[in-house]
Amino acid sequence: MATESPFRADVLRGKAALITGGGSGICFEIAAQLARHGAHVAIMGRRREVLDKAVAALRSEGLRAVGFQGDVRNQEDAARVLASTVEHFGKLDILVNGAAGNFLASPEDLTPKGFRTVLEIDTVGTYTMCYEALKYLKKGGPGRGPSTGGLIINISATLHYTAAWYQIHVSAAKAGVDSITRTLALEWGTDYEIRVNGIAPGPIGGTPGLRKLAPDEMGKGKREMMPLFKLGETRDIAMAALYLASDAGKYVNGTTLVVDGGLWLSHPRHIPKEEVKELSKVIEKKVRASGVGVPSSKL
Repeated sequence: MATESPFRADVLRGKAALITGGGSGICFEIAAQLARHGAHVAIMGRRREVLDKAVAALRSEGLRAVGFQGDVRNQEDAARVLASTVEHFGKLDILVNGAAGNFLASPEDLTPKGFRTVLEIDTVGTYTMCYEALKYLKKGGPGRGPSTGGLIINISATLHYTAAWYQIHVSAAKAGVDSITRTLALEWGTDYEIRVNGIAPGPIGGTPGLRKLAPDEMGKGKREMMPLFKLGETRDIAMAALYLASDAGKYVNGTTLVVDGGLWLSHPRHIPKEEVKELSKVIEKKVRASGVGVPSSKL
């Protein structure tokens, strides 16, 4: 049984959205939830068979959906898919940049080519889609009023907030994505009334990303090193996207919503609570015995 949505079913009625990487995982769920709440959706991806399967799944629910094959690293593909989306729906209101590449690799084993590939997909691909979408999303664009712009949502991560083992390529790429989000929010929000925000997901169950980065073969105990570790659902990320795309998020611009259950704050508890209490008593006795830090009236 499907979980009831906290949003009205028609909250995005009449909106048109394009989701890159929308054929699977988190971005497929974003596409599905946008469509279930009234939007017409186009999904973009490199693999035709994945696109066809995703579109068929959406249409089987009676949702209006279309798929366009293309690679976000290719500017001609980006321009073509965006033009096709606008031709199909008459306008573009929402662009979700979710196409991404990732894998585990230590820096000494990661070639510059491998590093560059991830940046080209995540960072340059995100910018390329934004660049080509500007003419459709800006106020006064096709199907738009003279004072209302559209929305861009960039899918990011939290890896670069501190540092992450074996993720130097993605950390660099997503740091770039966050910079794009903030800068375009400032410049395009000012000049074109376009809102630009991001979402940084935590580990999401049943997704290709989780299977690559936290496989079952990783071994028991590794996840327990992160006390706040818990798997999220693709729906959690899609609800964040719905919030940003709806009127509830109309005053949000230039921010990246972290949806990870607090995981990025997590690190192991080095001392048990009971031990802390005993240590505090011992330390207090030592301080009193030495006279250091004790008020003179009590000496």
